[in-house]
Amino acid sequence: MTFFTIVLRSLTRRPVRTCLTLVGISIGIAAVVALVGMAWGYEKGIGKQLDVMGIDVVVSNMSGGLMPKVFDESLQNEVSKLPRVAAVTSALMQMLSVEDAPIMMISGREWGGFAWDKLKVMSGRLPIDGNEKAVVLGHLAAEVLKKKVGDTVQIESEELAVVGIVDGQAMVENGTVFLPLKVMQEVTGNQGKINFVDIQVPPNSPKSEIELLCKDIKVIFPEGRAMIASEVVGTSQGFRVARAMSWSTSLLAIIVGVLGVMNTMLMTVFERTHEIGILLAVGWRKSRIVCMVLYESALLGLLGGIVGVTLGAVGLLILGSSPGIRGFLEPDLSPKLMIISIAIAVVVGIVSGLYPAWRSSRLSPSVALQS
Repeated sequence: MTFFTIVLRSLTRRPVRTCLTLVGISIGIAAVVALVGMAWGYEKGIGKQLDVMGIDVVVSNMSGGLMPKVFDESLQNEVSKLPRVAAVTSALMQMLSVEDAPIMMISGREWGGFAWDKLKVMSGRLPIDGNEKAVVLGHLAAEVLKKKVGDTVQIESEELAVVGIVDGQAMVENGTVFLPLKVMQEVTGNQGKINFVDIQVPPNSPKSEIELLCKDIKVIFPEGRAMIASEVVGTSQGFRVARAMSWSTSLLAIIVGVLGVMNTMLMTVFERTHEIGILLAVGWRKSRIVCMVLYESALLGLLGGIVGVTLGAVGLLILGSSPGIRGFLEPDLSPKLMIISIAIAVVVGIVSGLYPAWRSSRLSPSVALQS
C-alpha cells in the first residue's frame, strides 16, 4: 500500500462526511467566482467602453461612487481652451430603472460630440438633432426592454420614441439607452448639469503631456478630478469598494469552508488513532504523519475548488443572462480567476489541516495502540 493510497482510503472511508465537507468548500469557492467575477466583469466592461469611445482623459466630480456628482456644463468650455486638447465632449450618465428593467445605464451625450461616432446603426437612425425627444438603444438594451424602432420607452415621467438600434462595440455600450444631452437634462431635472467631460488628445501624445493636462484641469476644477482613461477603473473609489465588498463577502463563505475541513480532519485523526499508532510503531516519522494529514486536507480543498469553480461559472452565466444584469455587465470567467479560486481552495485545505496534523504528531505510539 503506497502513501497516496492511504490518503485516498482515508477520504473514501466516510463518503457522506467527505461529500458534505466538499459541499462546504464548494459553496465558498463558488461565492468567490460569482462575486469577484461580477466585479471584475464590470471593471473590464467600463475599461473597454472607454477604449472603444476613444477617450483619453475623463473628468468627473470626485470618486465617491460609480456615478459621480453633477456639475455645471460650463466646465467643458474652459477645458476646451487648454493646450493638448484635441476634442472634448460632455455627458450626463445615470443608472435608472426603466420600465421592467430594475437598473439600466442611461447616457445623455452632447449632440455632435465624438461619443456618438462609434455607434453603428443596426436599424432605424440616430436622433435628428440635439433637441429631438428620442432615444437610441444598444442592441442588448433593446432585447432586455423588448423594444424595436417605432416603440416608446418611459424614462422617469417622459415617453420617448425609439428611433434606432445600435451596436456600441462594447458590452456596456450595447446595454445602454442613448439620448441627446439636452433631452437627458430635461428628463432628469438636471438642466445645465453634466457629470462627465471626455477628452481626446492629439494622436501619439506622450503620457507625460497627458498628465500635465490632468494637472491643468485640476487647477480650474479643484473639487473634481481628471484621470487618464486607462487608469480610471484601477483608481476609482467606487470600484475599489466593489472589489472589497466582493472579497469580504467571499471571505465569510471561505471561513465556513475552513471550519468544515478542520472538523472533518479532526474527526479523521480521532477515528484513526490506532492506525496512526501502528504507523508510528513500524517506523513512520511524525513528519510523515503530518504530511499524510495535510495531503488529505489539501486534496479535499482541491476537489472542493474544482467543484466550486464549476458551480460559480454556471452561476455567473445564469446571472449574466438575467434581465437585471444582461446588458449591464459581462461576468468575467477568465482563467486567472479560475486558477486563483482553486489555489484559494487548496490553501484553505492546507490551513484547515494544520491543527489536526499537529494533533496527530503529538500522539504517542504506545498510547495510540491502546486506544
